[in-house]
Amino acid sequence: MSQTPEELSHALIDAARKAGAESADAIVIRGTSVSVDVRNGALEMAERSEGSDLGLRVFLGQRQAIVSSSDARPETMQAMAERAVAMAKEAPEDPYAGLADPAQLARDWNYDALELFDPTPEPTPEALKQDALAAEAAAAAVEGVSQVSDAGAGYGEHRVHMAATNGFSGGYARTGRSVSCVAISGTGTGMERDYDGDSRCFQSDLRGPTEIGRTAGERAVQLVGARKPETGTYPVLFDERISSSLIGHLMAASNGAAIARGSSWLKDAMGQQVLPKHLSVVEDPHRARVAGSRPFDAEGLPTQRRAIVENGMLTGWTLDLSSARKLGMVSTANAARGVSSPPSPSNWNLALTQGEQSREDLLRDMGTGLLVTSMIGSTINPNTGDYSRGASGFWVENGEITHPVNECTIAGNLRDMLMRIIPGNDARTYLSRVVPSLLIEGMTLAGN
Repeated sequence: MSQTPEELSHALIDAARKAGAESADAIVIRGTSVSVDVRNGALEMAERSEGSDLGLRVFLGQRQAIVSSSDARPETMQAMAERAVAMAKEAPEDPYAGLADPAQLARDWNYDALELFDPTPEPTPEALKQDALAAEAAAAAVEGVSQVSDAGAGYGEHRVHMAATNGFSGGYARTGRSVSCVAISGTGTGMERDYDGDSRCFQSDLRGPTEIGRTAGERAVQLVGARKPETGTYPVLFDERISSSLIGHLMAASNGAAIARGSSWLKDAMGQQVLPKHLSVVEDPHRARVAGSRPFDAEGLPTQRRAIVENGMLTGWTLDLSSARKLGMVSTANAARGVSSPPSPSNWNLALTQGEQSREDLLRDMGTGLLVTSMIGSTINPNTGDYSRGASGFWVENGEITHPVNECTIAGNLRDMLMRIIPGNDARTYLSRVVPSLLIEGMTLAGN
């Protein structure tokens, strides 16, 4: 019988001690995933993968080294530990490296309250195929859809366990179920594509495949006849589908690793206003049935709800132990890691304060401008916050959508842009990033 992730993580720690490590931590991820893609009413691809990934980090004083493997045999784990210790002996000293103090560690948590694991049986490949076929058929049935380029369904189950010589030992499991569809309208150089999809921890929460396929088809048809808009300065409404990217840029700039490097346009903004005064950004890693939830971070610290921006004011950085030590601060329990890399700061579930207006209200109020539903490429200057992205969507005249647009670029400065955002009330509250449509006035638009 194969060892559990908990048993494997402790075996790695024991092997590290025997190899001469002064301290160590280990992470084991065991996963199963099944995915099915269909095309033209027939199965195109069915794939199943199962495996365990092991990661070991060892310390010799302030020197650290990391090794990983997918082989869980005892002799392999022994070789991993010996190799890691040999590497650590040659590694440069890092004064900020090291495990958490035992007093910082998570001790008690209510994993069941997070509801990350769906106890219902794993869906069969046939059930996944039928979901994919239903999505494809619904998209193809939309008048104006010329083809369905992708339709698929998937399932995943992952179990994670971490252990360390400082006394931490903890793990959790999560499941994921998804359906997606990409539809194409038009022909030749006039082809346009759009998509819809859903991903949830629980099968029962997943939107129906027919709805997903139909929405993908309708979105693609709406883009037929897209053309470049006029160059100028206009209000831009970021659709709820893509508005979270703006908050993502804010989070990247407040990441402790960027702050410690001095490569952030927010490096001197602690305690300053970065959003309108009535808006906050709250991180909550304890929301039930949400993919970004977790009881502890990758260094064994208890995760916590916190306001990163409160009433418009930036209140703190996103920190792991290393970046916190560099800045003379305390970790915010935001360490994330894989099996082959050290921890680094990362955000969990985020929510921006929603407004009182609907997207239709924002469209009406913006007058003439651009509704962005898709973006490509990205040129973000991390030091200045200068922002430029390719965009497509719909042109708005007198508060009404008149025609689709594409091949344009929107530009501005993130510090200025974020201070002018006007949120709608249409955020999907089940997502890991709950961000409504956002209106920003006075952006530069490059088209014809």
